[in-house]
Amino acid sequence: MNANRLTQRILLGLVLGLAIGYAINALAASPEQAKEIAGYLSIVTDVFLRLIKMIIAPLVLSTLIVGVAHMGSGETVGRMFGRTLGWFIGASLISLALGIVMVNLLHPGVGVGLELPAADATSGLGGKTFNLKEFISHIVPKSIIEAMATNEILQIVVFSLFAGVALIGMGEAGGPITRGLDALMHMMLRVTGYVMLLAPFAVFAAVASAIAIEGLGILLTFAAFIGSFYLALAILWAVLIGAGGSIIGFGNVLRLIRGVREPFLITFATASSEAAYPKLLEALDNQGIPNRISSFVLPLGYSFNLDGSMMYCAFASIFIAQAYGIDLTLAQQIGMLLLLMITSKGIAGVPRASLVVVAATLPYFNIPEAGLLLILAVDHFLDMGRSATNVIGNAVATAVIAKWEGGRAVSDASSALKEPA
Repeated sequence: MNANRLTQRILLGLVLGLAIGYAINALAASPEQAKEIAGYLSIVTDVFLRLIKMIIAPLVLSTLIVGVAHMGSGETVGRMFGRTLGWFIGASLISLALGIVMVNLLHPGVGVGLELPAADATSGLGGKTFNLKEFISHIVPKSIIEAMATNEILQIVVFSLFAGVALIGMGEAGGPITRGLDALMHMMLRVTGYVMLLAPFAVFAAVASAIAIEGLGILLTFAAFIGSFYLALAILWAVLIGAGGSIIGFGNVLRLIRGVREPFLITFATASSEAAYPKLLEALDNQGIPNRISSFVLPLGYSFNLDGSMMYCAFASIFIAQAYGIDLTLAQQIGMLLLLMITSKGIAGVPRASLVVVAATLPYFNIPEAGLLLILAVDHFLDMGRSATNVIGNAVATAVIAKWEGGRAVSDASSALKEPA
């Protein structure tokens, strides 16, 4: 499907979803009936997301192994890994720090005007305590089959790195395996094209379902909180684009943002970063970023570089503290930043992961977990923004690593960001 046509259809699905969702919410005989109708609508979104999950594991496995095998040496792999991890750590610290600064400047939780849940109420999310031993052990797969079956991206990455380096060591003998995996990669990209035909319908269903249940009024009730968070996201965008532009050129970074508009819109409407992964990989390839780099950086980014989600964790935690009138010292907020720096990686891949991370963080600072009940009603609308920001952050990160690996700037749009011959 023509790229512009797909974008137009996704935008049309978004607008129709808002209209139909509002109509259902307004005309339904009861909230229960609206929820029932929304449940039927969400079937389309669920099928689309299941199709995406079907693609991700074989796509990550094949692209990453082939990408590493084409790097030519283990030294190149180590250098790229170091550069990628360095960028991710820097971006993570900036995202968390900016979230803390913005929530302190805007004070969206002060005088929130909502009935606060009892401090001993439960959010139902079961805040998971971070355990460094379990986190490190969990990175290494017991079985690559199990890792692929459960879409454990980080475990697939670990196996793929070993397999790719092994193929480098095998030389010509590994050629048939590399060619087979290359064919698998292209087959999965073709499958991605078929699945994306459903994207406009999934976007329509996701938005209509959310609005049908909550209505547009919920956005007005939480206008200060939602507006403050999206303002913080806008500033984070400016920082990420500015940092990327200083390295790859501002013309290139703006072309990059335009080039990833489809995966951005899909993620924004479905509130799922995973939904955009295959299309983002394709979009980066169309921007001239070498596949060996995008297939290496993106899977790591989906575990370690969730810029929007990390900002939300810091923003939401302090918002809840403000709502309960709890003043956190500077030292406590720095401690929260460092804790979130770790826990945001430790619970990646969990459904509604940002809320789980917040639930795990609040007890450390004597903030009632029940405060999560305040934001559950609008979490979907916040998730749309933070997930879409994750896409932008990973796109910029991939382009920066491509520039560092290429070693020279490229000015023309047709060859922008490509590595030198």
